[in-house]
Amino acid sequence: MTDGTLDHFRLEDTRVTRRYFAKFRAITGHMGRVAGAMEAEGRLARPETEVLARYLVALSFTFRALSHKYLFSGRWAHAGRLTLDRVESGFPVFHELLTMASDASQAERHLSGLPDAGRLKDEMVQTIVGELEIPTKLQFALSQRLYYEELRRGGLFWARNDPQAVWLGTEGARRRFLLHWAVYDSQVNLPQVYLMEVEETGRTGLPRDERRWPELQSHLMAQALGGLKLLTIARGVDEDFDDIHPKRLRRFHLGPMYSAAFTRQSGPVAQVLEAARAPEGDDWALAWTEEDLRSASVEQVPSGWFDRVERQVFALDPFSARGAETGATETQRAIILPQRPYQALAELDPPGFREVRKFVVGAGGRVLSYR
Repeated sequence: MTDGTLDHFRLEDTRVTRRYFAKFRAITGHMGRVAGAMEAEGRLARPETEVLARYLVALSFTFRALSHKYLFSGRWAHAGRLTLDRVESGFPVFHELLTMASDASQAERHLSGLPDAGRLKDEMVQTIVGELEIPTKLQFALSQRLYYEELRRGGLFWARNDPQAVWLGTEGARRRFLLHWAVYDSQVNLPQVYLMEVEETGRTGLPRDERRWPELQSHLMAQALGGLKLLTIARGVDEDFDDIHPKRLRRFHLGPMYSAAFTRQSGPVAQVLEAARAPEGDDWALAWTEEDLRSASVEQVPSGWFDRVERQVFALDPFSARGAETGATETQRAIILPQRPYQALAELDPPGFREVRKFVVGAGGRVLSYR
């Protein structure tokens, strides 16, 4: 079923639904290897790689939970159907994550009303052997139990993943932290991860400050919008918190995912996937975009009648006329794709992809990087 306004698509068939989740199970694993490749190239420091890897693992847990929830889509009337955004996303719609968060708050109650997994499996065997029937109802009950157990374990990528702080060290009287948070953007139905390096000079270390830390967390989440420029976000922190100095801010857009089987695309991506004619499981490509804003210098500006405070001067892309428009120092575009689509991309050589970094998934899941 489609929604012509929002370009949403509901997966009705059991096999199609399972293929979709199998595809993302592989893709999320490859994304972790891409983060490792970026660290090897010096684009990510070890703390940043570890933080990004945790969000990627959390994203894989989210897909695993949803795969349990919709395991019997099309086979059982009450199983529900996954809705995905098949235009410039390929990911589940935002509402799926909101529903999952609501389910998580009631997971214990649901689990208390379901038999444990061992009992369900025993009853399935009895139904198959004794009654010579397929135990569809019991299988569905087990899938729901696995879903709620996954939610109870936690560690998933939610619609909102509030800011956390990683200690990086000190420079003189200044404490350095790596702040990180993530959202599932409701406008584009894509996960986005933020990394901000800050120096701070408060009396109490930032994560332990009962006044500044909750206020900063709320501030960052209120501005975690994909359409908001990094320059706007960083300046907001710089101007609203005199003793917190943002030195670098990055935003990672994880997606869209393009697939001949599940999404609608046009232009070079459509041509590449069509020309590749890749087998099931390899007919996809995933965009990975990193926006990067760095502080170039500082200046002292008046504050009140007699005080002066430090403000950051952020560098905008000097090689792009769109630097002021994008609000970033640099924007790096990359694409992750299997070998067959990469071969088709290399042969077609569309102009829009010549400056895009290519991460190619080879045999055994090995990721190779090409410019």
